[in-house]
Amino acid sequence: MILYEYPFNERMRTYLRLENLFLRLSELVDRESPIDHHHALATIFEIMDVGARADLKTDMLKDIEKQKHVLNGYRGNPAISEKVLDDITAQLDSCFASLNALSGKVGHSLTENDWLMSIRSRIAIPGGTCEFDLPAYHAWQYLSATTRQQDLQRWVSPLVPLAESLRLLLGMVRDSGSPQKFAAPAGQYQQMLPQGRTFQLLRLRLDSALGLIPEISCNRMMVSARFMRQESDGRLHTSTDDTVFELTLCS
Repeated sequence: MILYEYPFNERMRTYLRLENLFLRLSELVDRESPIDHHHALATIFEIMDVGARADLKTDMLKDIEKQKHVLNGYRGNPAISEKVLDDITAQLDSCFASLNALSGKVGHSLTENDWLMSIRSRIAIPGGTCEFDLPAYHAWQYLSATTRQQDLQRWVSPLVPLAESLRLLLGMVRDSGSPQKFAAPAGQYQQMLPQGRTFQLLRLRLDSALGLIPEISCNRMMVSARFMRQESDGRLHTSTDDTVFELTLCS
């Protein structure tokens, strides 16, 4: 099965992009090759670029408060464990405090590291980090894998509050929806959304054996999906097969 996620708004789009970058970063830092650590540094800079949005931290703090308000609405419900509510609320409080304690934009403290910024200024240039351009960076890549990993962990640490808050918020959004099975006659599907409800994220799960790729579109009123197949010419062509898939709408 392949899972596709589609955001309903720009804030969720940013969250998903950051999550993708943090997942990549985590995998690259654990490896030992200098080329993997080069791409880990590039990913750190990408996170800083995405996180440079002035209202990102504010949005996340508001979302944490919103989730706490939702959880408090379950207090006194005999079907809901108070201990679970307390545990999740404590996690939200911890994320709020650590995120709120960050000064400036995401990764602001890293901008004071001249050595890192010299790499950042050249890493977007094709071949711009060659040894004749950045000899100090070239020497760093010859250090032991353990030393490079320790350096990377130190540079990643200012980004941890953002990563943890993101993990918790996206997890709660995803848990808010219930998957349902649908059929797309001749590869086409449309669904009108209920009025008065706001959705944040669409999740579509599809059997990988079908060899289909969904083209998804959604707004506050409607969701649509068209299933495509990549043919031998390398282009996507509309499938005319009836297709069964799983859809989850998360609020």
